[in-house]
Amino acid sequence: MNTSTTRDDATRTRRAAPPSPWGMFFRGFLKHPVMVGSIIPSSDRLIEKMLAPVDWARCKVFVEYGPGVGTFCRPILEKMAPDARLIAIDTNPDFIAYLDATILDSRFTAVEGSAADVATILDELGLDGADYVLSGLPFSTLPAGVGERIGAATAQVMQPGGAFLVYQFSPKVRDFIAPHFTRIDHGMEWWNVPPAQLYWAWSDKPA
Repeated sequence: MNTSTTRDDATRTRRAAPPSPWGMFFRGFLKHPVMVGSIIPSSDRLIEKMLAPVDWARCKVFVEYGPGVGTFCRPILEKMAPDARLIAIDTNPDFIAYLDATILDSRFTAVEGSAADVATILDELGLDGADYVLSGLPFSTLPAGVGERIGAATAQVMQPGGAFLVYQFSPKVRDFIAPHFTRIDHGMEWWNVPPAQLYWAWSDKPA
């Protein structure tokens, strides 16, 4: 047996394995702190509370902005119907590659792009709109004008009765979504680092 070859194969296997979610998240924060917004992934308590109002029976298209390492993606996929779709949009190609390598679910699609282009992205995927959109993007630190564009674009793609779900560490995000959603529910999740502001902005489009 050629032990040198065996060691080389083992080394290649270790190198090919994706990094841990925490390691990947920390790396993404260091490279793009303005876009990631936090050094620690969301807590289980925050995830459950944020997703609690979702009507999974009527949800056919769920979109997430800034999915990172998939902290929300996996719980969403566990709750979604077999014929539903989850579209994750992120500007970080490292996160997109990680999600493609670690989430092997036919209902899941990871797209490298901007949340402000959500209408174009959904159209290219053959989807008419979204029932729910989730975002943890740090609106208050995004480049000038981007937060406003994301708020407007999200309202454009939202199906009647749907909701824009937003978790933030600053209440300033309300300024970006209030011009486009008249009914906005608010909550807090203290069991998170740091504590998070939660918003559920409901679409009032006629059915």
